[in-house]
Amino acid sequence: MLFTTVPFALLFLPLTLLGFFAWARVSHAAAAAWLLVASLFFYGFWMPEFTLLLVGSIACNFALGLRLVRQPLGQRGRWLTAGVVFNLGLLGYFKYANFFVSSLNSATGWQLPGAEVVLPIGISFYTFTQIAFLVDVSRGKVQEVNPVHYGLFVTYFPHLIAGPVLHHGQMMPQFAQDATYRPQPRRLAVGLAIFALGLIKKVVLADGIAPYADAVFTPADAGLLPSTPEAWLAAVAYTLQLYFDFSGYSDMAIGLSLLFNVRLPFNFDSPYQARSISDFWRRWHISLSTFLRDYLYIALGGNRHGAVRRYANLAITMVLGGLWHGASWTFVVWGALHGLYLMVNHGFRAALGEARCAWLATQRWFSAGSWALTLVAVVVAWVFFRATSFEGAGRMLTAMAGHGGSPQALWNAGLQASVGWLWCAVLGALALWAPNSNRIGQWLEARGAGAAFAWWVGTWGLAVALLMVLLNTVRDSVSAFIYFNF
Repeated sequence: MLFTTVPFALLFLPLTLLGFFAWARVSHAAAAAWLLVASLFFYGFWMPEFTLLLVGSIACNFALGLRLVRQPLGQRGRWLTAGVVFNLGLLGYFKYANFFVSSLNSATGWQLPGAEVVLPIGISFYTFTQIAFLVDVSRGKVQEVNPVHYGLFVTYFPHLIAGPVLHHGQMMPQFAQDATYRPQPRRLAVGLAIFALGLIKKVVLADGIAPYADAVFTPADAGLLPSTPEAWLAAVAYTLQLYFDFSGYSDMAIGLSLLFNVRLPFNFDSPYQARSISDFWRRWHISLSTFLRDYLYIALGGNRHGAVRRYANLAITMVLGGLWHGASWTFVVWGALHGLYLMVNHGFRAALGEARCAWLATQRWFSAGSWALTLVAVVVAWVFFRATSFEGAGRMLTAMAGHGGSPQALWNAGLQASVGWLWCAVLGALALWAPNSNRIGQWLEARGAGAAFAWWVGTWGLAVALLMVLLNTVRDSVSAFIYFNF
């Protein structure tokens, strides 16, 4: 079930919301159970055949969590290892079995039959969420002995399909607060406003610019060499499409969760304003970046064993982060590129020294140059993220380097380059200079102390949300979120 569809907006969401607060008048436990059942229905509506897999994963991880809680702190390593192996094994089979067989066939010339495994939606996100839970339990940071609460932590529908990757402590303590179970007009209003903002990002901005990326990337994968202007237009268009698509989903998740008086962490902080690649990863997909840092990079040794080991850890972390995004060598290369970027960034800072870097950061020419270099590096890497083959990515990069073919991709799709560049200019200005949704939400909450303001914001949020859903419905096709594929 998509957030952008009529069944969700007019049936599932209002019924779930009304049911949650109605059951809360009976008991908080009943309300939590209702939200758990509704979240499972939300998942099953899309992929009913994999609901049992989700429930089984939850049951096994909850049992492992209980086992960890009962062990002394110093003796939890064995059970934690079992839990991580179980989760990665599940993820590895469903996400990488086809990739492994096809890669083996390509490398050896064998003709092994394909695994034909279907990728369950959201498995990457709920797997990482549960690994983080087990690690936190093993460190004594959290314990959960209520199966309904644990099930809700994993399946909570605003974040189940595409994140953010949550820690138990970021969400579940809020369900212990009485205020969570009482309707709060201000939060309802702000939640609707942020949800509407996310819908605009997805339905209008991301889906509006998507044809200019698809019109060039798709034929490039099929063998067409685009012209240089077409290749750059497509690369920039995809850079903006991906941002507004995924940040739009994250806004919707935060807004929907506020309707239930639950705050989810921010997942984006204007990443295309970053002045370095390290800064970019502090702003882009924040929950995943934090997970990779805390549970992979630091676990590998971080920067504790010298510069060479540090750079190797950065490279390994980013390559595995790329592979997490998809079972394809193009994702591996995308991750490796970002690993290389980070190594160069840290090497540059180490060579100059922190004092000189701090001085350079105060110089406008250096700040502008750093921003431009970072953004170009990100755009180039996105080519591998979007292309479905090395050949397609190679044709795009060849054209972007000035060795393009004839300008026919946009013409064949019935699109005009001038309109595409206008889209890029508008969306680029929004990404670079408009206040981001985090700030807008904070401003609305700080401003909305009165009932009249809450009513005004909520009414406009509801109206815009319904308009976006209607616009999405009358289209020829409904596009899923890009990160649903991961």
